[in-house]
Amino acid sequence: MDEQQLKTKLNELIAYANDRLSLSPMDGFYVLNGLLDLFRLTSPADAIETYGDFQTTIIDPIVQYAVDHQMIEAQDALLFETKIMGLVTPPPSSIVEQFDIIASNRGVKAATDWLFDLCKANNYIRMPDINKNVKWEHDGKYGKIAVTINLSKPEKDPRQIALAKLQPKTGYPACMLCPSNVGFAGNANHPARQTLRIIPIEMGNEQWHLQFSPYQYYDQHVIALSDEHRPMCVTPQALGRLMDFVEQFPHYFIGSNAALPIVGGSILTHDHYQGGNKVLPMFAVGERKRYRSAAYPDVKIAIADWYNSVVRISGSDRRQVYETACKTLDVWSRWTDESVGVICKTTDQHNAITPIVRMDDDTYVFDLILRNNRTDEAHPYGIFHPEEALHNIKKEGIGIIEVMGLFILPGRLKNELRAVESYLTGETALDLKAPSNEDSPMYKHAGMIVQLVNDHGSAVAPDQAHRIVTDYVNNACERILECTAVFKNTDSDQAAFDRFMREGLGLQAL
Repeated sequence: MDEQQLKTKLNELIAYANDRLSLSPMDGFYVLNGLLDLFRLTSPADAIETYGDFQTTIIDPIVQYAVDHQMIEAQDALLFETKIMGLVTPPPSSIVEQFDIIASNRGVKAATDWLFDLCKANNYIRMPDINKNVKWEHDGKYGKIAVTINLSKPEKDPRQIALAKLQPKTGYPACMLCPSNVGFAGNANHPARQTLRIIPIEMGNEQWHLQFSPYQYYDQHVIALSDEHRPMCVTPQALGRLMDFVEQFPHYFIGSNAALPIVGGSILTHDHYQGGNKVLPMFAVGERKRYRSAAYPDVKIAIADWYNSVVRISGSDRRQVYETACKTLDVWSRWTDESVGVICKTTDQHNAITPIVRMDDDTYVFDLILRNNRTDEAHPYGIFHPEEALHNIKKEGIGIIEVMGLFILPGRLKNELRAVESYLTGETALDLKAPSNEDSPMYKHAGMIVQLVNDHGSAVAPDQAHRIVTDYVNNACERILECTAVFKNTDSDQAAFDRFMREGLGLQAL
């Protein structure tokens, strides 16, 4: 592409930004001149109003021009693309103003829909990458399980990894969730965030912010983050903030990871919540057993009919629902039942709660998932963590998304599971020494391979082999959820769960 063609592409980008990014025509020359300066051009092409496909005919050729003319290294293409898109995306103040206008005139759902579409249109949410994810659903014994093999996070090549090690650690931004990420140029250790736009909201008389997750693990995956960089915590104040959120955004659910390692999420250093459209499998399940509170007879309390241990609290009176949820949090933090291995505290606190709240018309619905992160010699990764035989599928902590029935599995599994299938079809001969060799990339799957070949043989048709391996993953995900249950779905454990409800919370069984 020559210089004149580049100028035309930049004008197409301006036209696209006017149409899809709400760029004001009053900012047209300002943005255009910024682009000309970035590419060291002295004049533009004639303005145009039409454009082609954004990714393939506009932004990709523009970035490739920079690579071809040695303006950037090839491995910096994504950083450079984000810089360009940050220039053509309206500034944060303009986005907030437009969000508020839409919310006032058309409702808050229309405003979040608009922001979500903008975040996709400016490639903050990179849908071409997200669409590469492998997804399917499984009808499990307690409800649907949704599975995603996550291919959307870009893999770093060895040169990028080496460069990342040389980057100075500035401590700014303090983490991936700090509001100071807005406009950050990024580096080998930290993604560029010039395209990030956040909306100020108030929860619990504090300044918070709403933004979308760039990885979109489910529909309109939204994040509420504290203005202050402080550790995750699940307190009565946090439960109140969750209720504040769904009052402002009743079309979304919101929840918090437990604030402890193993049972918490990947970022425990910044207080934040996750939510989105009400699409998670756990929301669709019924109730296993119901209870009544003498203090609040209008509040419905139940054990959800789910894999792990969920106390469901619902009602239209905010204060009563809130106080019931707070009591559950308080009692669980001090609850020990050694008959089922639940010990609330040794030298460290072990009991925790993953709270999720949503609105059902005018009814608040809390799902409080009981968690415990204690370890022992037999379970170094956690007594209520996936057993080691399942680590080839999922070894990482099981946080809020997984416990609600949506599994985000590592991208490595796409090729590794295909390799497992090849043992079933006979494409790869089973050598008992090979998958058991720690140097083999299939070492982690040795037990799975031997089991499946033993059960099904090595002359299976490719389609059938794929189904067999997929069923294995589905069953593994169900077993992982069952591992996280502090009260297993057995008669003895459910009796212990009932004791917690009746004796701990002082409820009457119905």
